[in-house]
Amino acid sequence: MKNPIAFLLLLCIWMFQSCTTPHKPETTAPIKIILDTDIGPDFDDVGAVAVLHAMADSGQVEILGIMACNKDSLVVPTIDVLNTYFDRPAIPVGAPKSKGVKMGPNKQWPDSIVAHYPHKIRSTNGAPDAVAQYRKILSAQPDGSVTIVSIGFITNLNNLLQSTSDQISNLNGTDLVARKVKKLVSMAGWFPKGKEYNVYMDSTASKYCFEHWPTPVIFTGFEIGDKVKTGLTLVGSTIRNNPVKDAFRIAMAGSNDDSNGHSSWDQTAVLIAIYGTEPFFTTVKGTIRVNQDGSNTWDENPEGMQYYVKMKMSPDSLAEFIERRMMHEPVKKD
Repeated sequence: MKNPIAFLLLLCIWMFQSCTTPHKPETTAPIKIILDTDIGPDFDDVGAVAVLHAMADSGQVEILGIMACNKDSLVVPTIDVLNTYFDRPAIPVGAPKSKGVKMGPNKQWPDSIVAHYPHKIRSTNGAPDAVAQYRKILSAQPDGSVTIVSIGFITNLNNLLQSTSDQISNLNGTDLVARKVKKLVSMAGWFPKGKEYNVYMDSTASKYCFEHWPTPVIFTGFEIGDKVKTGLTLVGSTIRNNPVKDAFRIAMAGSNDDSNGHSSWDQTAVLIAIYGTEPFFTTVKGTIRVNQDGSNTWDENPEGMQYYVKMKMSPDSLAEFIERRMMHEPVKKD
């Protein structure tokens, strides 16, 4: 360009738009995602599942599976309700068949949406083994193509890594993950140090998994989602017959903690999986250290394959971006 002033003006406009309109994911091809959730003890998982389905309806995501890492009886039925509502009832689901955490809801919203919305799976015990589902899904995908998003206990991922070759694949779990998984995005930990629920509830699994995971890991810690408040706009909307709205409405009712909205821990992980970290977050490269008591610390290391994120966009702007997607209603397929 011969006019340097015009060139600089165009460059500034492009940079401004890139930083203020995060409407495109980091790739134009649909992003292949498996979600691993403990949905039930908290309800930000519901918002995360809604965002995932919204982006699938836009053609930006292919949902390969949704796994329960919580053995409570209502977890898989709740997942089934949401998948059915968004017109994807055939999405593969799974649950732990090994020892694991069984954690029921602290508010009774799962009972309500399971009672009022269609679904076929009546109990978490009726779901297939999560590890077998992971192995089946991963083995069928192109190498380096799958993003796993963990928004709960690390039980399934630990079991997957330690799985052995079988009739599904001649690769052990670690080698299968190394071949098929592009990255893991995990809502886990508190950075640079702390003690966070998803890590300490199955600290043995967390420690093994994060020490042995063979591909890049991006952590969005407790301190990130805690500041991002969503739900008030959704609950106050005119949307009807929507299990996402009902979950938030029931769970937030009468809660002083949620007077300004509910913390959006899990939605930030799904957001990163779809859009990447920029322009929402900056990253710190290194390695997580999980202690025996389930607390974690962080070792900065420019050669590491793990990252934790730090807030770059304002929490209010990020909350608005997330909640618009949480309010998505299903696109019915012909």
